Amino acid sequence: MLSIRDLPNVLTVTRMLLVGPLVYLLLTERYVAALVLAVVSGVSDWLDGALARRFSWQSKFGGVLDPLADKTLMIAVYATLAWLGHLPAWLFWLVVLRDLVIVSGGLVYHYRIEPVRTEPTRLSKFNTLCQVLLMWAVLTALAGLVLPQIVIQGLIWLVTFTVLATMFQYVAIWGLRARAVVRNRNLQ
Repeated sequence: MLSIRDLPNVLTVTRMLLVGPLVYLLLTERYVAALVLAVVSGVSDWLDGALARRFSWQSKFGGVLDPLADKTLMIAVYATLAWLGHLPAWLFWLVVLRDLVIVSGGLVYHYRIEPVRTEPTRLSKFNTLCQVLLMWAVLTALAGLVLPQIVIQGLIWLVTFTVLATMFQYVAIWGLRARAVVRNRNLQ
């Protein structure tokens, strides 16, 4: 039975369920509705996190599901926008590469070194914000609202920079941690 404590997880699951309709709206060129759904998804992401932190409603399930919902939404929308020619395909592949490097690095660390404590860095949170802002900016322009092209181009380059920076940041952080753990094991 669901309780009020489950509200953040319900919002996260709902956000995941909105991915399919959002992609459909993009493919059928219903850009205003797609923008509305993307904004609703972003607000629900903020709200589930705020509720979980404010009322200590965090759960292991939510800790895994929330980033999965974020990645599912972002990858699906970026893939669709790239497919339709509204985002550069290389940017989509760079975002995917970053996520693959981080996930595979985390798995290697988890199984070869020690259990991973997932803690997004400030730069990683900024990267996520930049990716969301780019998605909203492209959808805003597609919806017919006036947005200077320089804003989208600037966001593309900002996302590119933060994607590369966070990918290398996580490799460095986990590499240094792994080295320290292995060194400590060898000294014992």
